Amino acid sequence: MTDQVEQQQEAVQAPDAPKADANELTINDLNAMKVIIDIASSRGAFKPNEMVAVGQTYNKLSTFLDAVSKQAESQKAGATGA
Repeated sequence: MTDQVEQQQEAVQAPDAPKADANELTINDLNAMKVIIDIASSRGAFKPNEMVAVGQTYNKLSTFLDAVSKQAESQKAGATGA
């Protein structure tokens, strides 16, 4: 688990490109939040009574990112197949 967290942490620390707008929220930002929740929970940063809200938020974020990833893959496949 520690190796996975370290790899995720490194991925978050390496930005892809400078942002044009500081108020813009990107898929990379959402993925970074997912990694942050994962790291914080593995280090015991949340109290037991907070874990339900954290878990629900993490699951929603994960589901959203999976859907976006699948949509991007299908668009990429459609672009290369056309």
